[in-house]
Parts: sequence; C-alpha cells; structure tokens
Amino acid sequence: MKVINKLSAVAVAVIIANSNSAFAADAQENKVERIEVTGSHIKRTDMEGPSPIQSLSAADLAATGSTDLIGALQKLPVSGAGTFSTQGNSSDDTANGGSSVALRGLGASSTLVLINGRRVAVSPFAKDIETSFVDLNTIPVSAVKRIDILKDGASATYGSDAIAGVINIIMRDDIDGFEVAGKISDTADGGGEEQNFTLLWGSTSDKGYHNFSIDYFKRGDVFYADRDYASTADQSFRGGNNALSSSGIPGSIEVDRSMLSDAQWDALPTLRIADDGKPVKQTLFADVWGNDKCDESLITSDICSYDYAPHMSLVPSTERVSFNYNGVQAITDDIEGFMEFSAQHASTFIQGAGSPSFTELFMSGDNPNHPLADDADHFLHGVDISMRRRTYDIGNRKKDVDSEYYRAVFGARGTFNDWDWETAYSAIRSSAVEKGFDGFPNKLRAQEAIDKGYWNPFEPSSNTAEGLAFIETTTTRYGSSSMQSFDATISGEIFELENGAIAAAFGLEHRYEKIEDNPDSQYLRGEIFGTEATQANGDRDNTALFAEFSVPVLETLELQLALRYEDYSDFGNTTDPKVAFRWSPTEDLVVRGSWGTAFRAPSLVQLHLGRTDESPSVIDKERCKITGNELDCSPYEYTAIVAGNKNLQPETSTNYNLGVVWQATEDFSIGVDYWNYDQEDLIKKIGAQKLVDCCGTDPNLVVRGPSEGSTPGRIQTIYDTFVNIGGRETDGFDLNLAYKLDTADMGLFKFDYKLSYALNFEEQSFESDKDGNTYIRAEDLNGEYQHPQFRWTASIDWELDEVLTTLSFSHIDAYNDLADANDNKFKIDSWTTLDASVSYTGFDNLILTAGAANLLNEEAPQAPSESMGIDNKTHNALGRQMYAKFKYNF
Repeated sequence: MKVINKLSAVAVAVIIANSNSAFAADAQENKVERIEVTGSHIKRTDMEGPSPIQSLSAADLAATGSTDLIGALQKLPVSGAGTFSTQGNSSDDTANGGSSVALRGLGASSTLVLINGRRVAVSPFAKDIETSFVDLNTIPVSAVKRIDILKDGASATYGSDAIAGVINIIMRDDIDGFEVAGKISDTADGGGEEQNFTLLWGSTSDKGYHNFSIDYFKRGDVFYADRDYASTADQSFRGGNNALSSSGIPGSIEVDRSMLSDAQWDALPTLRIADDGKPVKQTLFADVWGNDKCDESLITSDICSYDYAPHMSLVPSTERVSFNYNGVQAITDDIEGFMEFSAQHASTFIQGAGSPSFTELFMSGDNPNHPLADDADHFLHGVDISMRRRTYDIGNRKKDVDSEYYRAVFGARGTFNDWDWETAYSAIRSSAVEKGFDGFPNKLRAQEAIDKGYWNPFEPSSNTAEGLAFIETTTTRYGSSSMQSFDATISGEIFELENGAIAAAFGLEHRYEKIEDNPDSQYLRGEIFGTEATQANGDRDNTALFAEFSVPVLETLELQLALRYEDYSDFGNTTDPKVAFRWSPTEDLVVRGSWGTAFRAPSLVQLHLGRTDESPSVIDKERCKITGNELDCSPYEYTAIVAGNKNLQPETSTNYNLGVVWQATEDFSIGVDYWNYDQEDLIKKIGAQKLVDCCGTDPNLVVRGPSEGSTPGRIQTIYDTFVNIGGRETDGFDLNLAYKLDTADMGLFKFDYKLSYALNFEEQSFESDKDGNTYIRAEDLNGEYQHPQFRWTASIDWELDEVLTTLSFSHIDAYNDLADANDNKFKIDSWTTLDASVSYTGFDNLILTAGAANLLNEEAPQAPSESMGIDNKTHNALGRQMYAKFKYNF
C-alpha cells in the first residue's frame, strides 16, 4: 500500500511536469489523428497492426440476442475449453454467478481481460477452486462500444495471463443526448425469463465527452427438471450413465472393519472369496428396515440411491444493477484528463439437492434408534455403523450470493514535442458474500442429535421440527479481490529512416493485488459436509518495465519489437519479448506474423488455498476391473481434499502466428491465420478422476479401506493439489470470409464466415504403471472431451429500407466423451444452432427488434459422462429463447 501511495504521488508529479512543458509547446495543427489499438502501446494512423484482431461492435453484440457478454463471446469460434457461464451453477459450485472466456481452449486464467486497455481485478471466488478469472458479468452490454479480441500471445505488451490472447472491452464514449432501451425474453421450455432496461445519457463537445449509463438486468432460474432430457441423473434411458447419488433417502448402512469385533465381521454376508482365499464381506446395506425404507427402484448394488437432478439449478436466478461513467475533459490545448467509474450490485440464488453425507456420521450399536435394535438375530444387531444418507428432511440446499463491484480510473494524457504521454491510477474492488440459508447440516450437532436421540436418520418421518432445527445451520463465505495500479507510458517517433520514422513506446506499471476467500468457522472446522467451500488469502506486488518499437524496414514492411520485464514479490521475475511484422506487397494483400513468449503467474488462489473439501463423482476403474460391481463401475461421490502449493512456478509459453489477408475485391475479403502455442510448467489441479486412474494405489494420494486380496479397498479420501505438470502444445488455423452484395432492388446483403480449426492439442498428464510408479505421458486432447476440433459461425445480414434481418449460425464439432469404466468413449454429437432477429427503423429515433436465440430449439447433445447428460461448459441447455426489445434516442 505504501508503494502505491508513493507511485500515486509520482503520477501527480508526472502530470504536473508534463503540463508545464505542454504550456510552453507550440500547438500542432493539421496533424493526422493517431490512435492506440489493442496489442500495441504505439499510436497508429490505422486500426490494423501486425497481430490478428477480431472486433465485435455494439451491433454485433446485439445481433447475438444475448443480454450479457458471455452469451455473445462463448459463441465465438476462438472460444474453447474453459469458457463458462452461470449455466451449471449448483450448491457445490465455488464461483456462483460468474462467467469468463477461455481463448483457444487454454483456460480462462490464460486469457487476459482488459477494460479500455487496462487490467481488471479477478473475481474473489475462483471457478472450480483453481481458476482465477475476470467476471464478465460485471460489465453490462449496454455500456460496451466494441470488443477487440487479440488472438496471439501478448505478455510482452500486457504482462501476465495473456498467454492465449487478450479481450479488450472498449466502453462507450459516443453518447450525445439520452437513450432508453429495454428487452424482455423467455424460453420455449420454461424458466430463464429475462428483463433488461437501460438508461444512457451523455454530452460530446470539442472539449471532451461525458457518458453515463444505468443498467438493470434480471433473469429467472432454470432447473434441470425443466428440461426433459436432463431431468434425471439416471441417464441410462438415453444410453448414458446411471449417476444417481450413493447418498439416498433414508440412506444406506456402511460398516468398517476397524469398528467391528471378529465375531461381528465373520457374521457379515460373504460376497466372494478373494484370490488370497479370504472371504470378501458385504459392508454396504440399503436401509430396508422399519417404517421408512429405501424405494426398491432406487436400490443399486445394495446402495440406496437418490436422484438429485430435479432439485438442482441449471441456471441460477440473477439480478444486477450497474452504473458506468466514462469521461474525458480538456485541461489545456495539449492535455486532457480522463476518468472511468463503474459500480455494480448483483444477487444470485442457487439451489442444490439436500446435503449428502458419506460416512461422516455414525451410530453406536446400542443406540435405541439403531435400525436393527429390535432384531436380535440379525447380523447387524448391536454393530456400530456409519451411514450414507441425504439430509433432505431439512430441505434442499439454498444459497444467496450478493456481490459488489467498484472500479475507478483517474488519469491524464497529452502531447509534448510530438510525443504522446499518458498516466493513470486505477483502484478496483470486488467483494461477495455467499450465504447458505437452508438445507445445511452441522456435522457436530447432527452427531450429537443422533447420540442423544433428537434425530433419527433412518426414520425421517418420525423426526420433530425441533430435532431438525437442532441439526440445521446457516453458512457464510466472504470474499474480496482488490487491485491498485499506477501506469505511465510515452510514445512517439525517434528518428526518420528512408521509409518512414521509427516509433517507440516506453512505460512502467506497478500493481498491488490482494485476495481473500474466507468461509465461516464451521467450514474451517470441517463441520459442514456435502458442500464445497474454499479458503485463500494472499497478496502480491508487481512492477513492470516495457518498451516497444515500430520499424518501417521497407515502404511495405513494418516490424514490431517489444520487450517487457516484470518483477513479482512472491516468485521472482520474468522477461518476455515479441517480434511481429506486417508486409503489404500490394494494396490488396497483407501478410503478417508474430513470435513471442508469454507467461502466467500462479494465481493467489493456487498459491495460498487452504484445505478445501470436494465431493467429486469418480469411477473406481481398478476395482471395477476386478469386481464388475455397478458401485465401482459407475460414478460415485468421494471426498477429495485440495490445497494450494506455495512452491509453484509461473507457466511459460512460446507462440507464433502467420497469416494473410486478401481484399480480393472491394466487396470480398479472405483471411487465414496459422497459430501455434507451446506451454511449459502448466499449473493444474490434477483432478480426482485422474488421480484415481493414475495413482489409485498410492496411499499418499488415494486413501483406501483394507484390501480384499488383490482387490484394492474402497476409496475413502483423495488428496489433490496444484502442480507444475509438463506442458501443452496446440496449433491450428483461423479462416475469415466476408462478402457484401449491394443490389438495386433487393437491398444490401452481408455474408460473414469464421472458422477456428485445431490441428493438435497435446497435453502432458500423470499416469502410472501396474507397480504404482508415476510418470508423465503426452495425451492428444484434440477432438476429446470439451475439445471439439473445430467451431464456426456464419451470418447473413439483409438490409432493405427500414428493415434489417440477421441470421446467425453457430456450429460446434462432435467430440469424444470421457472414457467409461471399460475405457470406451461415447461420441458427443455436433451441434448447430440458428439465431435470428428482425429490426425496424422506420420510426423517428426508435428501433424495434424481435428475435430468437436457438430459433429451432436444438437440444444440447448428450454427454453420458455428465451427471445430467449435458456438457454445460460446451453446450447451452436453455433451448429457444425468444425476445423483444426497443431502443429510443431523445
């Protein structure tokens, strides 16, 4: 903080010094305006530089029919694995209400998100425990002028996280007067209704501009029960997995050898004889005793199962109110001040099925509520037992997440002797409070209630309201993420060459980042079961120095050179270069290319995450091969413990791009770019299934019960963490086609086609041999789970008089699902959707639009490995979403 305050004082001094110099400078007239484009600190006279950039205008965003940014960005072909929206949020999600984009499938944390060219603080809650991301939901569509997507590595320009590229969101600066807009929408299959209302106003003059916006957005929730094909976790009716929970109602009894005497153990039923000659005993029993019994149709391999799908949120309900200001004011002829301010309040509601327990609770053999207490002849009479059961009797788990977001930027820029300078101070804070207000049991009180007879888990119909109130609790999780930064740049021409002037930019940036994620003391003491929560606290300082040069080697050849040095307080320093060129042999042809290195610093969460419990669904393939038991061969929940790793090193990457753009005619253009990324020291949480697959016999990673001959015991606990594991290589090409046809009688037609095709996506991962020795193996993920080989979009715009019609197609290629217990892979179908809209502009100052996303109501393809048969991070289950909207300018 002291460093930031000192740098703030430096910023003021820089402004004053440049102001005094500027007063003495003569005004320059008749200059060609130069602008800063995404991917460079050097101002240019044209928009296109050496790096490939895709831009989405406000009209492009509107044509998608999406009310939030993620709805539009996730349809882009360049978006890939790691892109996520609020779809699939549940009571177990660790970042409810957030969304982000992963370019090239390299992960959301490898895509840098900027607003007006400056960094934004990450969300206080990491996605899936491991992924730090900028929450795109904090930025309303109405305040966006355009989005630039830089599709090559850019760490030499912008620093950490720009491995896959950059998404630069440019806020509106063109409002002059008042603008009112509104939109309502609903889905054909129920749920997800939306309302969005916006008020924008501003003024523009030769002294500057001041733009304001207020945006209100509300979306209703969608449950898996609202979609027939996803309304059950037993997907066997579609040829998928039976992913019913092993924690049912009233549940199952489980016994452990360590809790039983020799006589009690010998009395258990024998399932088979192990290869060492010892009997394998039955230790799991569905509750079929007393008044409350497990439904026979839900008994699977002696387990009382439960269908949690109908009670789960597919898309949570959300309400957001946002305010944005973007302004510039001339101070002198050569100096202007600027300010940006954003604020948002958001509320998200999530529901999950009743909390599951997996042997966290036990009952002594002499407890009066023991299910076999009255059957002295039964082999379980008087036996200490644990249980798998779901506390549905205190209700479904319900959570509210209330978040606040504030961003302020204060700065000044100007010119001095033909050099442009700019300096700014930014302060950003994002905070969230997650409250579990229904359906959460406290383990200690639940155990006490069992011991004292307040609560009988095996006879839920006999329990009293007082007993249930005793075991239920409320939970709280508080998180905050903040960033303060100071930056300063100068750019201009150094000297003239035969073919033009060498331009340069120099700058510095200092950032202080801090993150806090603190669940309440019940979570920290391990008293809340069946629900995930993270804990992470850390901060860091970062200082960067950078330089960039634009060299006109020939009249038709421009060379870009960039270098950035960064020093971090928590892991060291790094230096990253970039070399790019732009060659125009003719007016109609541009050849461009770039090479550079990039890096991603370990996130504060990955470094400082405290012990966190997960309950992932895992197939125990080792046991399945031997037993063939459905319990072992189907996904079942186990406890996984995850923690941070302070010894992590940054990911590094080398990337290059080579492309050509040909303006074949005035109305037709074609562009092709080849891209290549080679990452090293990839930071990953290994994952429960991968750990069980590779290292399932390593007791340091997977804790099991006693072995049954050569059969490994049942999984009890999985230990996971973040590691620098191997690397990743991917390459492919992008194709862009654009054609315009202007007819005399039928209006103006515009055709656009964009394709992103991956040739390779190879990633290194842990494997193990039959002796339990681990090693690293390269695996080609291209065309595998969540990595379709190609995606494309195609659009047709037709404008005739006062009517504008848009048809947009989006296609995702087929890909393989995760392997089942027999290592077989189901083919997930390709998916093509059509968006359509019609706008009428015949009224003065009024535009009316009607449209539909997924007009043909195409169902999301079946993904058997997923609990409800949908790959939520690749496909959308909303179905047809019809909308109507208006925009009126005063």
